[in-house]
Amino acid sequence: MLGALGTAVATTAGCQSPGTSSDSDGSSADQSASADAGAQSDSVYTDVYQEVADAVVSIRVYAEDSRGGQGSGFLIDDEHIVTNEHVVAGGDEYYVRFADTGWRAASVVGADVYSDLAVLRIGATPDVTPLSFVETEPIVGTEVVAIGNPFGLSGSVSAGIVSGVDRTLQSANNFSIADAVQTDAPVNPGNSGGPLVTLDGDVVGVINSGGGDNVAFAISAPLTQRVVPSLIQTGDYDHPYMGVGLQSVTPRVAEANNLDPGSGVYITRVVSDGPAAGVLQGSDGETMISGTAIPTGGDVVRQMNDTPTPTRQALGSFLALETSPGETVDVLVERDGTQETVELTLGTRPEP
Repeated sequence: MLGALGTAVATTAGCQSPGTSSDSDGSSADQSASADAGAQSDSVYTDVYQEVADAVVSIRVYAEDSRGGQGSGFLIDDEHIVTNEHVVAGGDEYYVRFADTGWRAASVVGADVYSDLAVLRIGATPDVTPLSFVETEPIVGTEVVAIGNPFGLSGSVSAGIVSGVDRTLQSANNFSIADAVQTDAPVNPGNSGGPLVTLDGDVVGVINSGGGDNVAFAISAPLTQRVVPSLIQTGDYDHPYMGVGLQSVTPRVAEANNLDPGSGVYITRVVSDGPAAGVLQGSDGETMISGTAIPTGGDVVRQMNDTPTPTRQALGSFLALETSPGETVDVLVERDGTQETVELTLGTRPEP
């Protein structure tokens, strides 16, 4: 099924096979020594590392039918660790290690493939301070650091800036993850699930993937804060669902559909038994422009409630952060050259 969000290209960093780790299952003495060696440094990066690193963990995952994998995570309270769903997926046994401890058994209390988030529980934690999330969305240009275990190298730190916000990442079943944070901080296999933090030590996102040189992504703090409490309480999270296929209005779509202004979110199709059936209209034709078939006849979403939706990313972030299944929203659409407002009661995204 097509979801309320479309897809975007992103290459998941993934969890690394433990067989390729240069850190093995030994002690974390090298990490501790590195922290001690930098204790007298005046570097702001040293300061944030020393503030945050103790709450960041290495994660090992073992499965009966494979070698499993590894990734990163971080402590958010006295027993719960946040990581990526793709780090823990398919595992049978889970272990975590803090900077100054050995490996400890953990269990998955909840996982959500649609946000690529998961929560682990451990029985006892060392005396470290859990990490906190930022209170407001970071602005582009904010300095950040990524802390995790790339290629099994425990407690590694890389620096960069917030390169962009409100990005859209590919998820399961042709759905997408909204409101992602883009950074140029280097991210590699094994970083997945670790924190992307400001120089004040506050988490702006959960590292998810790297898409190329100087391009990496993190699940945003606002989305994480919506999903994680539900994972802890119930083991899963229900995402709002429109039951449509979407694309941003391109210049060609605007030309083919006589749209002015050439912005908004175009409805390519409506799922026959979905929430939008009988409420929104999908494309019912096409026209050729420069040898390319362009869809025509579909609604263009201009606004949802009081939030303008000039792009698919804006619509996706509104749904993900401002709505819940069962809620009715006002949708301002352009249809057949005129604008009208329709009421749409959101459903629950189908199980993956």
